[in-house]
Amino acid sequence: MLEIRDLQVRYGGITALAGVSIDVRQNETVLLVGANGAGKSSTINAVIGLVRTAGGSIRLDGKELTSIPCERRAREGIGYSPEGRRVFPSMTVAENVLSGAFGMGRRHQRESFDWLVSLFPFLAERASQPAGQLSGGQQQLVAISRAMCAMPRLLLLDEPFLGLAPIWVRQISDAIRQMQARNTTILMTEQMARPALKLATRGYVMRGGEVRRAGSVAEIQDSALAEEYL
Repeated sequence: MLEIRDLQVRYGGITALAGVSIDVRQNETVLLVGANGAGKSSTINAVIGLVRTAGGSIRLDGKELTSIPCERRAREGIGYSPEGRRVFPSMTVAENVLSGAFGMGRRHQRESFDWLVSLFPFLAERASQPAGQLSGGQQQLVAISRAMCAMPRLLLLDEPFLGLAPIWVRQISDAIRQMQARNTTILMTEQMARPALKLATRGYVMRGGEVRRAGSVAEIQDSALAEEYL
């Protein structure tokens, strides 16, 4: 479904990605794991179009994405939940979530919101509350719900467990399993390898802007857990 070949990203004179190649097959959950600065977020941001690539290709179902603007990539069926619980703080919880399905029609928005409320009842309880007043874990769930609201074919999750207490890690893990049950393909980055490995089909261990190891969860587990402590 997603084919990344020889991807290169530079920030000024700094090389963030040095020829990264990754495959994500349909209905898989693929994990990019590594310490800070490994290149995980740069890979995700290149896929969604937030950073320019210096070389290589990104194809979704055979369609080249590198020349397509960010907003059009979303219309290709890509959902994105950024690192760091980035919500619109002055907008309500409901407005934040529904913004993920902007332009998709009220019926779709209503059905998606009702489904998300069945997963996270607090979305209805706090629907009219500004998202900036929520706890960190709740803000992360709002950000993920926003990404899920359009029911994307490919869901990009950048560090979904970052800085969260175990109770929120469990709830977000449950949400990811619900998307897996809907046959959503997921590409996820994480430094916290332990909870992420329980969700993944396959993974890539990254360091210094390169893929150092790839394979099934069993094949990369030792390397992934080692990177967690770097």
